[in-house]
Amino acid sequence: MSLAQILTPSIQKAIQVLFDVNVEKIEFQTTRKEFEGDVTMVIFPLLKVIKSNPVELGNKIGAYLVENVAEVSRFNVVSGFLNIVISDSYYLDFFNSIKDNSTFGYVKPTDGEKAVMVEFASPNTNKPLHLGHVRNVLLGYSVSQILKASGKKVYKTQVINDRGIHICKSMLAWQKFGEGQTPESTGLKGDKLVGNFYVEFDKAYKNEINGLMAQGLTEDEAKKKAPLILEAQEMLRKWEAGDEGVVSLWKKMNQWVYDGFEVTYQNIGVDFDYNYYESNTYLLGKDVVEDGLSRGVFYKKEDGSVWIDLTDEGLDEKLVLRSDGTSVYMTQDIGTAIQRVKDKPDVGGMVYTVGNEQDYHFKVLFIILKKLGFDWAENLFHLSYGMVDLPSGKMKSREGTVVDADDLMFEMTDTARQISEELGKLDSYSETEKADLYRTIGLGALKYYILKVDPKKRILFNPEESVDFAGNTGPFIQYTYARIQSIIRKADFDFSANVNLDFEIHEKEKELLKQIELFPEVIQNAAQNHSPALIANYTYDLVKEYNSFYQSVHILGEVDVTKKVFRVQLSKKVAEIIKSAFSLLGIEVPERM
Repeated sequence: MSLAQILTPSIQKAIQVLFDVNVEKIEFQTTRKEFEGDVTMVIFPLLKVIKSNPVELGNKIGAYLVENVAEVSRFNVVSGFLNIVISDSYYLDFFNSIKDNSTFGYVKPTDGEKAVMVEFASPNTNKPLHLGHVRNVLLGYSVSQILKASGKKVYKTQVINDRGIHICKSMLAWQKFGEGQTPESTGLKGDKLVGNFYVEFDKAYKNEINGLMAQGLTEDEAKKKAPLILEAQEMLRKWEAGDEGVVSLWKKMNQWVYDGFEVTYQNIGVDFDYNYYESNTYLLGKDVVEDGLSRGVFYKKEDGSVWIDLTDEGLDEKLVLRSDGTSVYMTQDIGTAIQRVKDKPDVGGMVYTVGNEQDYHFKVLFIILKKLGFDWAENLFHLSYGMVDLPSGKMKSREGTVVDADDLMFEMTDTARQISEELGKLDSYSETEKADLYRTIGLGALKYYILKVDPKKRILFNPEESVDFAGNTGPFIQYTYARIQSIIRKADFDFSANVNLDFEIHEKEKELLKQIELFPEVIQNAAQNHSPALIANYTYDLVKEYNSFYQSVHILGEVDVTKKVFRVQLSKKVAEIIKSAFSLLGIEVPERM
């Protein structure tokens, strides 16, 4: 329970006793650094119902709290603000109650709690995962972990986009230029091999376009009449018709990609509970459209196409079925959402982790599902995020200028190695221990750099900046965790007993306890806002507070045994929260650095 929750009923009672007025809401804020206090009550809103001077009003309420509330030791009033000082015994009692709780801040799901399905990743099977996918995957996985910690049941899922003209382009290029290459024969991961042929197709296609333009065709005409694109379109038609040879090739090459994806997911530390495949879902939704048509949710135009009119919602008209009866992406997404609830009837909401270029699409999708009458449609959320840019500019898959996710992870690990070797603190490590540590630091740097930013904001990714051992970075926080583990290893005495409540705590200890107390609330806020950035930046604030404490007091060198025991306990709890918070971000922490 937060200080605000503890104090609210007491302040309401004070106002009722002193002024015979009932107030529903009490407004609090953090006490400004220049004033003494642990929490501040804002007096000004009370002036609407109580005719008084704000300073006089604050003094009366403050005096009542000191007299009647055990947790309040003293107060001061500055203008219209009542700064309340909370007793040391309150903080020590709080600490004793949580110091042995390894899941502090986490909430277990209640029986009957509706599940949330979180969709993320959703790659195409014509290329490997790249830097853009990395932000998607890290966000989706972290939000899944945060929702779980907040008390939700969560299913992690992805829709693998394994059909369409882009898949056929890789298949056709492999047939023409591949000479039977396989992941085994080339030593390449399957997703990389297939991605290379997607690039090969684009090169050959551009050459054909240039040749046709040289013969007098316009660029648009050349793009439509180039033999390669016509062959790819024919291959797609054969796939949809179930042609045995095309389907066999499709299965073989897609399996190469699935195997490659799995390695990348394992390396980056994410997993899924369920996979959906577009090859199975692309026909879903047509029956729903027919049903919605009969109920007046949709309407049919003269050419036979089916639409929904959303002008009353401030949007426009949206196509849901073409005149030839074929579906569009919206149709598939409607059908897939409904299928998910059929597959998992306990699902009561969904989170879609998709870039902000699809904001309009999801706005329309959610409205359509509501109009179709699904109660779970009230609990749909688009986890919209900005793109990741590099100093060198925008990435393009067709031209092979993307930053490959596997290469990025390798580079991050290598950057961590270079910086660690320069610091020269790993002489006692074996080569295996060093390799594990470089990977932990490198991946921690990558994940933290991306997740500390509000999802909606665009990121300019700077690998070297992310591995800095100072400032708001993953390695800086990991280093503080490792430092605390060193303290705990050196503590050759029993520090398990509860702290005596008569003990007077240091100002820096109190600030640290106040920061620790916020953790459960931060998890709930992060879950509500679908924002790992709140967890990341809370952890950085906690670490800054700890380092200030570390610089200001003796820990193992303290001569007072009570103080020494408490400071080791406090350090241990900070480390546990760092580890716990970082696990919500999918980041590991090293025991030594």
